[in-house]
Amino acid sequence: MTYQEQIPGFGELSLTVVDPAAHATLLHGWVTEPRATFWGMGSYTVEEVREVYTYVDGLSTHHAYLIGLDGTPVGLFQTYQPEADPVGERYRVRPGDIGMHLLLAPGRRPPRGLTDAIGPALARFLFRDPTRLRIVVEPDVRNRFALLRLQREGFTFADEIDMPDKRAQLAFLTRERFEADHPVPA
Repeated sequence: MTYQEQIPGFGELSLTVVDPAAHATLLHGWVTEPRATFWGMGSYTVEEVREVYTYVDGLSTHHAYLIGLDGTPVGLFQTYQPEADPVGERYRVRPGDIGMHLLLAPGRRPPRGLTDAIGPALARFLFRDPTRLRIVVEPDVRNRFALLRLQREGFTFADEIDMPDKRAQLAFLTRERFEADHPVPA
């Protein structure tokens, strides 16, 4: 287990590093669902999904985690260093930037409010490292649900950018903004 946090009303959230061999079939079922179209892997085979996550697992700049809720897998969370990713060629990367992607398991309806509860938990995970000052995201501009969620979570929208596989909305969440919106309970 890489990270655990109790989310009131939902249970224990956990992040576990993706094991490409063990998790490929599960991830394939998620990334090929129509609701996951913006993940860009809709036509991949199980073996291709395994190869992608084997590649990611071998990088020191990109990481993939299985999100669990009370031991049940509910999503996929990926982090990356923008300077080692195509997004870093499309904006001025600052020291302390960390990128992220989130895919909640399609095909089943999550408990009401879970998406809004998971976002801050993932930000807390990222901001545990004091050198991380800003979260970077670049969802597809057509993904209105992701854009609305990011707006609710306090992200500031910047430019639209052309990525190799999509037109993306660049957005940032600073540590200061996050901590102001999510003070640590006394």
